[in-house]
Amino acid sequence: MSCDSQAALWRKQRSRKPSLLKNLQMSQRSVLFRVGYFTPTLTPHWKPRMPSLHMPKSLATVTSGTYGTTESSDCKEESEEEPKLKYERLSNGVTEILQKDAASCMTVHDKFLALGTHYGKVYLLDVQGNITQKFDVSPVKINQISLDDSGEHMGVCSEDGKLQVFGLYSGEEFHETFDCPIKIVAVHPQFVRSSCKQFVTGGKKLLLFERTWMNRWKSSVLHEGEGNIRSVKWRGHLIAWANNMGVKVFDITSKQRISNVPRDDISLRPDMYPCSLCWKDNVTLIIGWGTSIKICAVKERHASEMRDLPSRYVEIVSQFETEFYISGLAPLCDQLVVLSYVKEVSEKTEREYCARPRLDIIQPLPETCEEISSDALTVRGFQENECRDYHLEYSEGESLFYVVSPRDVVVAKERDQDDHIDWLLEKKKYEEALMAAEISQRNIKRHKILDIGLAYVNHLVERGEYDMAARKCQKILGKNASLWEYEVYKFKEIGQLKAISPYLPRGDPVLKPLIYEMILHEFLESDYEGFATLIREWPGDLYNNSVIVQAVRDHLKKDSQNKTLLKTLAELYTYDKNYGNALEIYLTLRHKDVFQLIHKHNLFSSIKDKIVLLMDFDSEKAVDMLLDNEDKISIKKVVEELEDRPELQHVYLHKLFKRDHHKGQRYHERQISLYAEYDRPNLLPFLRDSTHCPLEKALEICQQRNFVEETVYLLSRMGNSRSALKMIMEELHDVDKAIEFAKEQDDGELWEDLILYSIDKPPFITGLLNNIGTHVDPILLIHRIKEGMEIPNLRDSLVKILQDYNLQILLREGCKKILVADSLSLLKKMHRTQMKGVLVDEENICESCLSPILPTDAAKPFSVVVFHCRHMFHKECLPMPSMNAPAQYCNICSAKNRGPGSAILEMKK
Repeated sequence: MSCDSQAALWRKQRSRKPSLLKNLQMSQRSVLFRVGYFTPTLTPHWKPRMPSLHMPKSLATVTSGTYGTTESSDCKEESEEEPKLKYERLSNGVTEILQKDAASCMTVHDKFLALGTHYGKVYLLDVQGNITQKFDVSPVKINQISLDDSGEHMGVCSEDGKLQVFGLYSGEEFHETFDCPIKIVAVHPQFVRSSCKQFVTGGKKLLLFERTWMNRWKSSVLHEGEGNIRSVKWRGHLIAWANNMGVKVFDITSKQRISNVPRDDISLRPDMYPCSLCWKDNVTLIIGWGTSIKICAVKERHASEMRDLPSRYVEIVSQFETEFYISGLAPLCDQLVVLSYVKEVSEKTEREYCARPRLDIIQPLPETCEEISSDALTVRGFQENECRDYHLEYSEGESLFYVVSPRDVVVAKERDQDDHIDWLLEKKKYEEALMAAEISQRNIKRHKILDIGLAYVNHLVERGEYDMAARKCQKILGKNASLWEYEVYKFKEIGQLKAISPYLPRGDPVLKPLIYEMILHEFLESDYEGFATLIREWPGDLYNNSVIVQAVRDHLKKDSQNKTLLKTLAELYTYDKNYGNALEIYLTLRHKDVFQLIHKHNLFSSIKDKIVLLMDFDSEKAVDMLLDNEDKISIKKVVEELEDRPELQHVYLHKLFKRDHHKGQRYHERQISLYAEYDRPNLLPFLRDSTHCPLEKALEICQQRNFVEETVYLLSRMGNSRSALKMIMEELHDVDKAIEFAKEQDDGELWEDLILYSIDKPPFITGLLNNIGTHVDPILLIHRIKEGMEIPNLRDSLVKILQDYNLQILLREGCKKILVADSLSLLKKMHRTQMKGVLVDEENICESCLSPILPTDAAKPFSVVVFHCRHMFHKECLPMPSMNAPAQYCNICSAKNRGPGSAILEMKK
């Protein structure tokens, strides 16, 4: 068939299914995985070394497909490290193709896939492997397929020398048949543009085809003479290709070859171990050949270095060796994905055989690399494949990696958050899985936080960690009432209702009352304290209160004195608003909450006959409560209730007297006996503060009980000061107190009685000498001291008298100086005030004639008199001073007896 006939056939085939191609172009780019994943085992550290014949135990096995697979026992081994990639076999139409044919090459676009076969067919596939279009190109092997960036133009070359470049959506085409096999073809990435109609192809030499004007194609030789060209990659303005000697880079803009990277291991046959080329970006080329990887950077040459050299050059920035032979390369962010061909030696026969290929992710370093993950892939027919039979293609937009072999196409993809969660669940790391799902809940598609949480709860229950499982329910179940109830019954089945009880929701949501009652009955049967705690913590409307009350009563029949149950029953009565029964139990238990219960529910009418019980329980709180609520329980009622308990009656009346001296005045007479009996220290303050206390009754009680201090106070208050003083001296023998009493009364007769009583008692005389000096002349006492009487500390007493006298003299002199200084200061102030000027204007009037003080004609002389009281007069309006009273005074102020001004200010103009 001629090239024209072949092109016509292709156009006819394309015209059959234009809608399929259009739909393919508009289809989603994400791959929906429908088959089982590989289970890779990772090698933690990379140790660069020469090729080894020993296969590592790490592997990943594809489990779907119709072709048989070889699965090692090592598949059962589980890795503790999470794999980086997930795998699936490309099925659907691909399965049908590879049952009858074998894949020879493949190229990937974001919109679709193009697969070439050994029988000369080219298939267009969607990302799920469905066939959208088929082209019969040649009866022999398709060597390479090339697509431009837009996916609208395709180049195909085959083993029989045929070359086709055509548009998938247009009639544009180029076809040529050469006399040698065409190994490679690469169309310009921007071929869709009219200025970029270029492509390269080659077998023994590399040809560049360019379309000129008049739609003619011109070819030029870029390179020849170094063997067959087996690999080419075009990126931007740079073309990289590999022949038997090494890798060349050509700059299409300057039409110059800018670099030559020689092949390292020349012992390997280039047709069996071809070079793998990959552009990471427009200036970074990755070369894999044999076991060597080189990362090259295209750099701009400095103007001073150019001369006859190209403006760009290639520099190897990283180079390292791998363990196995490289079949393909692809970039993954700053890492590399490497497809490796592996050979092993049989332990039985010691013969070399082909093992599963490996897909590794490595991190390049300047002089070495670090292995991130390593997976061995069980592809169909791997035992028969050679290094040249494997290809690695990738889609940059989706980070999809296609491992192509004659009988299989496997898709590798970065694991997403769903896959990460799958792995965590498989490893029973539920806590981490739940955390990962919560963090990435917007990105996960296959998992739900609730499902993971429930699995986590079940796992904890299986391990016997019931408290942890119950605690996690609080977070996982949230407001889902039905799930809460389901979990509660599950805990009931395993006898762990107590574990979940602290975490049950108590509002939003509220579960069925039966759930709460079931847990309360569980506690009531085995744990009274826990039951009481739940009753305190749970709102009373969560359960049927009457049911629980009856259950508690039934248990009290067996243990009627159990304080925990009684207290809990009181709380239940409170929830049920049966405050009377609750109050009775609280009082029986002498529980502190009784006062709070009374206040909160206004139970004062219920405690009128329980005042004694309240006082017995806590007299301070009871009295405060009764006094704060006098309008609800009167003072008279309280006093009557406490009639048989005088000690409690005293506490109440004493607190009442402290609050108000007059409210309980009708009980003051009674309080005298109560104070005398139960609280003598407060008797004297009471007698001093009370104005309603009968003094005679009080005196009688105090004399009966021989209360000297109280009797002295009462005698003094009743006016019998001399008897009081006598009692102090005779009963108390306290000269200081007697002196203090005499000072308070400030009565000369008392001082005389005190001196007469003390004159023959030296200690009393000493006390008088020390304290009498400021109230009575000490000479009166000293003259009465008998000759020869020995008085203790007489010298000190006399010295003190002299010091007191000197102090009085100093105080008088000081007061005199202060008085003189203050008088002088006030005199100066008055003088300054009187010397100040006074404003006189047209608004002022004469206080005598009531005419303006200033004349209308300012040129005429006038006289004005202004007094310090600010009253103004014309001089002629004032009376003439007489000889007896030469000073003039303000008539107004003199009439009002306010004291006239003393100075006269005459203003003349």
